[in-house]
Amino acid sequence: MKAEHKAPQSLSEVHQSVDTSKRTGWKRILSFIGPAYLVSVGYMDPGNWATDIAGGSKFGYQLIWVLLMSNLIALLLQSLSARLGIVRGLDLAQASRNAYPKWINIPLFGLAQTAIVACDLAEIIGMAIGLNLLFGLPLIWGISITIFDTVLLLFLLNKGMRKMEAFIVSMVFIVGISFLVEMFIVEPSLKEIARGFEPSMLSGEALYIAIGIIGATVMPHNLYLHSSLVQTRKFERDEKGIKEAIKFNFIDTAVALNLAFFVNAAILILAAAAFYKNGLHEVAEIQDAYKLLQHIFGNVAPALFAIALIAAGQSSTITGTLAGQIVMEGHLNLRIQPWLRRLITRLLAIIPAFLTILWYGDDALGGLLILSQVVLSLQLGFAVIPLIHFTSDKKLMKGFAIKLWVKVLAWVSAIVIVSLNVKLVIEEIKTWGSTGDWYVYALVVPVAILIGLLLLYVFVYPLVVRLRKSDNNVPHGEALDIENVEKIDYTRIGITVDFSKNDRNTIRHALIQGGKRAHYYLIHVVETAAAQYYGESALDHETVSDTENLQKYCDNLAELGYKSSPHIGYGGTVKAIVAITNENELQLLVMGAHGHKGLKDLILGTTVNSVRHKVSIPVLIVR
Repeated sequence: MKAEHKAPQSLSEVHQSVDTSKRTGWKRILSFIGPAYLVSVGYMDPGNWATDIAGGSKFGYQLIWVLLMSNLIALLLQSLSARLGIVRGLDLAQASRNAYPKWINIPLFGLAQTAIVACDLAEIIGMAIGLNLLFGLPLIWGISITIFDTVLLLFLLNKGMRKMEAFIVSMVFIVGISFLVEMFIVEPSLKEIARGFEPSMLSGEALYIAIGIIGATVMPHNLYLHSSLVQTRKFERDEKGIKEAIKFNFIDTAVALNLAFFVNAAILILAAAAFYKNGLHEVAEIQDAYKLLQHIFGNVAPALFAIALIAAGQSSTITGTLAGQIVMEGHLNLRIQPWLRRLITRLLAIIPAFLTILWYGDDALGGLLILSQVVLSLQLGFAVIPLIHFTSDKKLMKGFAIKLWVKVLAWVSAIVIVSLNVKLVIEEIKTWGSTGDWYVYALVVPVAILIGLLLLYVFVYPLVVRLRKSDNNVPHGEALDIENVEKIDYTRIGITVDFSKNDRNTIRHALIQGGKRAHYYLIHVVETAAAQYYGESALDHETVSDTENLQKYCDNLAELGYKSSPHIGYGGTVKAIVAITNENELQLLVMGAHGHKGLKDLILGTTVNSVRHKVSIPVLIVR
């Protein structure tokens, strides 16, 4: 079975970068291990910590069964997400763009991006708190430092998918070991832990915290992320290969999410043993938990707590920025430079945290953390409902569509998640409304109603309208019939030169296109400060020198029998090249690509791209 046409690759930098075909036995299974670990970090982020600490300190071990139920739901949905990516070769955002009308994908992208920013916000706050607790670093500086995670992510991606996965797994390992040691320090009651796995009726505040635990556990961005990450594995796309990939990815998911369950259970058990047993029932802030651990158990437990918090925040921010890339490319088919895309995602999360500290002080970050979880709750249905629709579709999934009993479990899980999260949102709105602020009823309530109607549309649309045909699944459309090709004679050809060794090759390719019939317009732009301000009036050394050099090229071409003329531009390179091209009605523009790397590419490598988007004629790029 093949991927649906040639869909744009999800996470193209690392798509099918891990080859599984050359390995056998255990090594083959291990080659599939990794994507779920990147996903699992989202299940133990600071948002989870806040709900787990509150649950353990207020109700002891009573809510462990809620954690287990959340984990089982997460395991089901993440396995569906992996199945979608493996079978159809599409991530969840791409599948949504193909299945729903174009206009609906804009709000779907907006909601998904908002959820990712909210999640990223929780990671940033958690990491800043961890740095503050461990090193006394002010929260505002801790938040500022997290902007460098973007650089770390680019570095890890350049090193390959396996290196990134190794980094994330090491962070998860640090978190797991930290809590394992803390379990020995606090010595919880095993009998009471076992009793906590027994389901019980919940009401009042226990129900509210249980909803928070579910909302913080099953995160929408992880469903987008997982459906993309499984595509980093290269395997035979026949029936046997796909079945094997689904099986091995399920093993990966089961192991990784059970580890996440262990970490969340450990946080809740730690809070129950350390706080609930000591009559400290109102511990809701991460900072409070740290201080109380220090007071009760000395320095080792709180230090491990802070280290684990930093590791969880660091790993979660990386996966959050990857998810931002996936939803932008998937829903909107919009691709921008990877460093810029990740920087935007990070800044969208840092700015609210920054403003909160500046306006309301450090103590307000706890409330911002809770708000981020409410925002996540709003978006969850928009990821879960389409996912179940897509993986149930026998036409597109062929023999890999989910079985009836899986579908029933999935829809029950979706109903539980969506209804509980809707209840959480309603409770929050009621709380805000009790203050009597006008904006709650003028803005928040109408927005919530619109989002509710959008969710209903997302659920109903695939049921009443047939999904788009698979041939519409490619944004680039079908291949066209090529008719008789007539030779194009270019008579006005522009050539950009910069007097480097690349010019010889650029000019040679231009002369091949037009021969001796064409007229060649040699273009060079002077970028000095004098040229920027004085234009043609500039007579600085560089302007004079470049003018002489350009004339030498023209004289040289004249000796070879080619007609040419010099054209000097001033100031902005792109603007000047476009202006000369338009003024002289050029038919073809030949430009040299410099092949810069690293920082030079960041600064200099955008001219060719910018010019080709602003001119309406063919552009030949010569390396």
